Amino acid sequence: MPHPHPSTIHDATPQVVDCHAHVFLQDMPLAAARRYAPSGDATPAEYLGLLEAHGVTHGVLVQPSFLGTDNSFLLSTLRAQPQRLRGVVMLEPATSEAELERLAAAGVVGVRLNLMGQPLPDLRTPQWQSFLARLKALDWHLELHRQAADLAPLLDAALHSGCRIVVDHFGRPDALLADADPGFAALLERAASGRIWVKLSAAYRNGRAALAGADAHLLAADTRAAQACAGRLLAAFGPERLVWGSDWPHTQHQHMADYGQSLAALSDWVPDAAQRARILGPTAAELFHIPLILR
Repeated sequence: MPHPHPSTIHDATPQVVDCHAHVFLQDMPLAAARRYAPSGDATPAEYLGLLEAHGVTHGVLVQPSFLGTDNSFLLSTLRAQPQRLRGVVMLEPATSEAELERLAAAGVVGVRLNLMGQPLPDLRTPQWQSFLARLKALDWHLELHRQAADLAPLLDAALHSGCRIVVDHFGRPDALLADADPGFAALLERAASGRIWVKLSAAYRNGRAALAGADAHLLAADTRAAQACAGRLLAAFGPERLVWGSDWPHTQHQHMADYGQSLAALSDWVPDAAQRARILGPTAAELFHIPLILR
């Protein structure tokens, strides 16, 4: 059964939704096929403390790639905070209808395909199209994490199913090309579909400083590149289909960011306060099935 559309509640607190964070423990069983292992814990208590400290009202937890399809820790965290947290899990396309219903009841609102360093799946196959149709029926989204150069065929196949699509981390444009990346241009061209949302998050994962070291000149160039990419995304998608994520705990990039910096970066990417409020509040609330706060 699909989630009901978010109800509205009245509150004096501005709604701020962090749409991309992870929780895990370092000693958890890790997926056999993984790109890296975590260097420490990212506990639910620590994450909730950061939300409180920075005035963030809600969070969306995304299954980290190194845990594979064992979503149990994420689900236990959702069940402990049903009003405040939602989740995006990793699943096989053969997942049963009963399992999808169980996950929906726990607060899951989407499925992640983290395809960094992985073979590209053919989302046009009957099995994948059937799975994506079930996501559409639940009003879930498909989250895609892949370099911009490879996004176009994935987006086209997912759009064919009619489900919503969320693209991670600016669409992962090439560090040297930034907003001139042809794959990034292909993402912008598909904004007219009305079915794609993009996360303004983790710009450091797309920058040259992450590849060559945190040199001041590279960091400044990366800041300008992120602003240029954000400007083009805002022009193409509008604040109605952009969301913000902290990417906490910034795995593999802890030296380049913290929670406060991640939130402050949104002001550089989206200078207009009304547009930021739309991105952080109503847009995110509708996409992730969070009750909308009306002030």
